[in-house]
Amino acid sequence: MNITYFGHSCFGVEVNGKHLLFDPFISQNELAKSIDVNSVKADYILISHGHEDHILDAEKIAKRTGAQVICTFEIHSWLNNKGVENTHPMNIGGKWGFDFGFVKCVAASHSSSLPDGTYGGNPMGFIIESSKGNFYYAGDTALTYDMKLIGDYRSIDFAFLPIGDNFTMSADNAIIAAEFVKCNKIIGMHYDTFGYIKINKEEAIRKFENSGKELILFGIGETKSVEN
Repeated sequence: MNITYFGHSCFGVEVNGKHLLFDPFISQNELAKSIDVNSVKADYILISHGHEDHILDAEKIAKRTGAQVICTFEIHSWLNNKGVENTHPMNIGGKWGFDFGFVKCVAASHSSSLPDGTYGGNPMGFIIESSKGNFYYAGDTALTYDMKLIGDYRSIDFAFLPIGDNFTMSADNAIIAAEFVKCNKIIGMHYDTFGYIKINKEEAIRKFENSGKELILFGIGETKSVEN
């Protein structure tokens, strides 16, 4: 699968010819100045929770592209009120088939409020199941024992895990999470954007290597092919 990093926790993933965009926060990310938000492709936008650093550009991109937004019922209603009509509401435990594959919603241990302060529903992670492989996008979350259920549920080819600490897991906890979901190929996210989540990238990569796992860190705007 081809994966493009747009900064923070925002990734584009091509799955069976469709462009999936996760948690779009680009236009106000100082580290993503090189990205033109008006050129970002999306057939689907998946939003893990309502915080501004995950939803900021969703309305604009959805209206420009016509992408279907997959999110909680609360975010679905909030976007509908803003004129974004192509939404698909889901909740934790639910699974739905789309033309690229299936989306399974799983628990994330975090908080969720929308930029105007309204309730954003429960934060979620996503398991994407497709003929090209399966991957886990954790969203913002702490390390939880529930992650073991993910590894028991599906074979995961690679996983997007937060590593920035303070608001989410650290790299150390992400290594344990990788064990829980039985996945050795991890793409790091939610780090360096703000002072609170700046990390030592070389140290994080080394810790993963020492545990027998691979931590993949993208440059902003970089596209890589991640093999199953």
